[in-house]
Amino acid sequence: MPLTTINQRREALEARLTELENRLEGIEQELDSHQSRDWEELATEREEDEVLEGLGSSGQVEIRMIKAALQRMDEGEYGFCARCGEVIQPERLDVLPYTPLCRACAGATAKG
Repeated sequence: MPLTTINQRREALEARLTELENRLEGIEQELDSHQSRDWEELATEREEDEVLEGLGSSGQVEIRMIKAALQRMDEGEYGFCARCGEVIQPERLDVLPYTPLCRACAGATAKG
């Protein structure tokens, strides 16, 4: 993979990581701010909290995947499938820049 492509992917991953970390911080602040005494407001806040917690959980998963991809870049393993060692197609990395698996291995994992 050309060095410029790796650098561009690194920059995009780092930007996404910063965005997710900022979003998670905002979610945590929003969750901490819910202290309503009114039962109806409290019920609404709890529903909102569930949505926020779901967003936070999916954000944390993506953060872990991005950090793992950045580590693979540092180790010179980025762009190669963690299972079979084959090159991950650039088109796949365009869609899922943090994926550790080629299309075939990801499909086998999803079926298995």
